[in-house]
Amino acid sequence: MSMQRRTCTTLLLLAAAFSAAGVAPVQASSHMDAPLITLDPAANTTDVYAFVTGSGAGKQLVLALGVYPHQEPGVGPNKYNFDDNVLYEIHVATGADVAAGAKSLSYQFRFTTSYLTEMTILQSYLGPVAMVADPNQNLVQNYNVTKVDHSAGVTTMLGSGVVPPNNQGIATPFYNQGDNGESPAKPGVATAAQLDSYTQEAVVALTGGYQAFAGQRDDGFYGDIQSIFDLLSLRDPGIDSQGGFNIHLMALSVPMAELGGDQQVVGVYATTSRQKLEIVRDAGDLNDDQTVNVADAVYLLNALFANGPMPAPQAEPVWRQVGRQGNPLFCEGLVAIADKDLYNQSSPTTDMANFSQYALTPELGVLINVLLLGGSQPGIGMNRTDLVGIFIPDLIKVDLSTPAARLAGGGATHPTNPDDAGFSRLSIFGGDVLASSVQDPFQNGGFIPGGWPNGRRFGDDVVDIAVDAILSDLTVLPPVINTFAPGDGVAANDAVYSRVFPYESTPQNGRNHTHP
Repeated sequence: MSMQRRTCTTLLLLAAAFSAAGVAPVQASSHMDAPLITLDPAANTTDVYAFVTGSGAGKQLVLALGVYPHQEPGVGPNKYNFDDNVLYEIHVATGADVAAGAKSLSYQFRFTTSYLTEMTILQSYLGPVAMVADPNQNLVQNYNVTKVDHSAGVTTMLGSGVVPPNNQGIATPFYNQGDNGESPAKPGVATAAQLDSYTQEAVVALTGGYQAFAGQRDDGFYGDIQSIFDLLSLRDPGIDSQGGFNIHLMALSVPMAELGGDQQVVGVYATTSRQKLEIVRDAGDLNDDQTVNVADAVYLLNALFANGPMPAPQAEPVWRQVGRQGNPLFCEGLVAIADKDLYNQSSPTTDMANFSQYALTPELGVLINVLLLGGSQPGIGMNRTDLVGIFIPDLIKVDLSTPAARLAGGGATHPTNPDDAGFSRLSIFGGDVLASSVQDPFQNGGFIPGGWPNGRRFGDDVVDIAVDAILSDLTVLPPVINTFAPGDGVAANDAVYSRVFPYESTPQNGRNHTHP
């Protein structure tokens, strides 16, 4: 194992030691929803997306997982990457597994990193990159995608891909307007032929009709997180706290036949896991009790470097889950600090026992009532069985029977890539609904939300949707719909989405970008 990899592993041990020693970790903001996971950015999930595209034989379920939040574009000499030592998984529940919170299928992404040459300080780029993995892209990450069918006990390799370069600027001109590294990143597009050349080259067809992508993208989540966590002191207009930052994204387009057809509702969530390590100690190496404190962790750090490479991992590593993401804002906005780390280390199968009280009596509802509504709606923080139905178990429920979801581009009036007709960032609260053929929860002929909480699309304003859901009463028929204008004051992402795979916006240019 390389020195870099041993360092990463040891830093995780140090992080655990600091936590045990009572050193206060960074607390929550968007994409940083639990104390421990903020110390491990490559395994820290940002957002999960799931929505229906296509029709007939071409109908697909698009799945996407973002990781590694708050990437400042254009750093060096090292850059942000997927972690070879993290198992990234997107899980799908079908049939009875949806209500149970159990995974029926898992799609695993595993990465390997290599250099064309290590005899240079130019870790990432040796010159302008003409195409993905050309001789000027010094650091190259490859990945495999594997499908695990838990009911059948069958694992299938679907294929592999290459991660395109990050958007550095001069080194990566084709991400940027006019193919000029001095210019801002290109906006999202309406057709696959219009995608920048790096993204086109990185989108791969896998066996069985799957399509995959993994690479850096703009952070498509938007919201005034500073104001929300500044005692709900909202401002108008709000400021997008994720504006100008990038993430790393894995996206997968899944044929409906792989899921058993489209006449069903499925559940989607994602996890990140690290290999479980066994530390063998000689007598007297550490304290007599089994506590690993800061001094012990420093000892381990020195010992690792003094004793050379660690033993090679087992052929079948044992993985320990360190991160989890389902519906947006659940762990972040509803689960108390005492249980946030438990959430990231547990399965949705335990959500009813462990976390249902946070949806049933949401503290956020109490805070909204006190700080924003002057105490006029005390009921929004009590007996919220409707929120339990959304968040417990914490899977994004997606009705596969509907037509394709309406997608966001650059807004309704964008000259070359407008939103699909009828798209609303507020989903059902903005009148954006789809017709289901398998359910009629509101007794209105089967019309259900066009976006979250029926799936989640790029462009869904999940902050405003969540606040509107808390203000509304979805337990009665017809539901009582209340909205809070202007919400958090942020009504769009700072970058234009694509309406074609992989949908997330072009990564921000390290040489030419702004933070609001």
